[in-house]
Amino acid sequence: MVGKEKITIVDDELLVLAPAKINLSLLVAGKRPDGFHEIETIMAKVNWYDEILIQRGVRSGIELVCKGPYWAPQGRENLAYKACEMLLKSCGSKANIKITLTKNIPAGAGLGSASSDAAATLIGVRKFLQLPLQPQKLHETATALGSDVPFFLNGPLALCTGKGEKIKKLEKFFDFSALLILPNVSVSTKRVYANYKDNRAYYEKLRGQINSYIEKNRIDLVPRMCANMLEKSCFSLYREIAELKAEIESSESLLVCLSGSGSAMFCIIDNKDLEEVGEIQHNLQKKYGCNSLIVSNNRW
Repeated sequence: MVGKEKITIVDDELLVLAPAKINLSLLVAGKRPDGFHEIETIMAKVNWYDEILIQRGVRSGIELVCKGPYWAPQGRENLAYKACEMLLKSCGSKANIKITLTKNIPAGAGLGSASSDAAATLIGVRKFLQLPLQPQKLHETATALGSDVPFFLNGPLALCTGKGEKIKKLEKFFDFSALLILPNVSVSTKRVYANYKDNRAYYEKLRGQINSYIEKNRIDLVPRMCANMLEKSCFSLYREIAELKAEIESSESLLVCLSGSGSAMFCIIDNKDLEEVGEIQHNLQKKYGCNSLIVSNNRW
């Protein structure tokens, strides 16, 4: 899967790609007074995309059309719709906009697709209408939409802290390929966080090691830790994901990491040739009925 351009303009239409992400690490420091959890996560965009097509609308207001292989909520329940609505309101625009969302990335998989859709909508509608919105205001709008949305405004690799909205771009280029494993399970991020049990000592240990790798520009060592502090909570709620991970690690001799709150998992495959990975994919489908695909780091 080759990298594509972020924005394509054809005639009077604008197409924005909304990439998935994986969490190379995800640490949870504990619960904040506002009810959210304080996290530290290294997120990397990958070259698998939802598509946001923006056109002038023939109906009054915002029209959202959802299509593609995966489900997405319609109307105001969709984060892309909310993003467009908030953006127009903040700029005092009454433009009629039609958004067509092609949903290629599953929701509830820990891949950030809804957040990426929202960020792509902000970027696309702003450019399409040539709205005079400063980057700081765009970031504030993204933060109001969701904790992961600000990350997708930039990229492709960042350390995200706070609720996830504080973004520190990592300048070191991390070139990787990964086997993305897609269990047929939709995970509730809210439930996983609610089920999480704080472990401050473990957090401090992981944080020290990861910060050391960042200082040495050795981001490549981070995914080898499989440091995702939400894994235990996710697996206790969704036993089938835990069992699948154990089966794959045992039968395929792979190091399998959970992305976000799940359900998607990934394996860095830099040292495996494509023929070997293809056989692993065949086994995943045949033995477990589990879809998978090969992705690489996105370049933007």
